[in-house]
Amino acid sequence: QVQLVESGGGLVQAGGSLRLSCAASGRTSFSYHMGWFRQAPGKDREFVSAISPSGATTHYADSVKGRFTISRDNAKNTVYLQMNTLKPEDTAAYYCAVNLYGISRVEGTYHYWGRGTQVTVSS
Repeated sequence: QVQLVESGGGLVQAGGSLRLSCAASGRTSFSYHMGWFRQAPGKDREFVSAISPSGATTHYADSVKGRFTISRDNAKNTVYLQMNTLKPEDTAAYYCAVNLYGISRVEGTYHYWGRGTQVTVSS
């Protein structure tokens, strides 16, 4: 199995920035596709971003495109989500996840999940 640990969340004012990290351990591979999802209170978990094993291909939800950037450092088994120009509606628990088979926007296609890190954006 793969263990994923998110970090970097916190409280930030609207317009500010945060960088989330997701460190993988256990069963690891440089071929893993990785994704970020988020879940706000009272809402379903939603797709944020995904990245191919090499980092050459990325996907973004329309709501974050142009503001968020996903990247990875395979030597560190770590995926990042740089979040700029944060808005109150970005407030959520953010989760990273592993997809063993391909890049995807669909929650149900991911196999391993971290426990999340909270991002709170104040007005």
